[in-house]
Amino acid sequence: MGAQDTLPVAAAFTETVNALFIGADPSKCVVKIIGEMVLSFPAGITRHFANNPSPAVLTFSITNYNRLEHVLPNPQLLCCDTTTQAKADAKDFWVNMPNLISHLKKVAEQKPQATYYNVDMLKYQVATNGLQSAPLNLAVSWRCEPTSTDLRIDYKYNGEAMSTPMALNNVQFLVPIDGGVSKLQAVLPPAVWHAEQQRILWKIPDISKKSENGGVGSLLARFQLTEGPSKPAPLAVQFTSEGSNLSGCDIELAGPGYRFSLVKKRFAAGQFLCIQKVMERNNPLSYLVN
Repeated sequence: MGAQDTLPVAAAFTETVNALFIGADPSKCVVKIIGEMVLSFPAGITRHFANNPSPAVLTFSITNYNRLEHVLPNPQLLCCDTTTQAKADAKDFWVNMPNLISHLKKVAEQKPQATYYNVDMLKYQVATNGLQSAPLNLAVSWRCEPTSTDLRIDYKYNGEAMSTPMALNNVQFLVPIDGGVSKLQAVLPPAVWHAEQQRILWKIPDISKKSENGGVGSLLARFQLTEGPSKPAPLAVQFTSEGSNLSGCDIELAGPGYRFSLVKKRFAAGQFLCIQKVMERNNPLSYLVN
């Protein structure tokens, strides 16, 4: 890297969506999304800074900033102007370069074999609007009899929750079934029954608008019981997605001297649950991370 070169920097937005769906009532859906933005610097940048101790200040703008709540910039590394704002939907930040150079030098000493260094810059929460903010909508219904349990799970892909609609990958639906399951009488589509844990697991490689029925589907199972009836248990869903985020945020350089070599966006399910009904003593929000 020469003194006149623009220095390559990569950025990554990683978000976690927590959700609680209650029965089949869309108005009772609670969604909480948290995220972080990390900058990644190539290992060679430390040599550049050693030869150029007064580099250009790294400045950038976060777009769609008005979608964020409770933003926590890294207090050692990031500064922002809290008084003026050029654009209502964006916010400018600049990096404390002496602190960044010192931090990268320490990381380089601790990890001499690393080819790049990740630095946490922002943590945030995303403003949500219930069901509309969940990339996968869920409903569950149970029919619990003394000798059998019928379970139905309905799901619907919601590309409108994302900045760019992308597939949900490695989708897993996991439900515990008590009551002494002796036999699976009917399962559609096929699923894995874990007898020791008394849990049923459906795996779908990906769900998107291109999936069958536009990403709308149902999972059905009937269980024969010896110690019924079953008690409805929470359905837990896991998935990941690459190439998009839920906040709609992006990053742009706001000054010279640097260039983005890559901007990654991804999100995953955290506590993504669907329950039959809320027990009267419980607050729905208690199911989600604080």
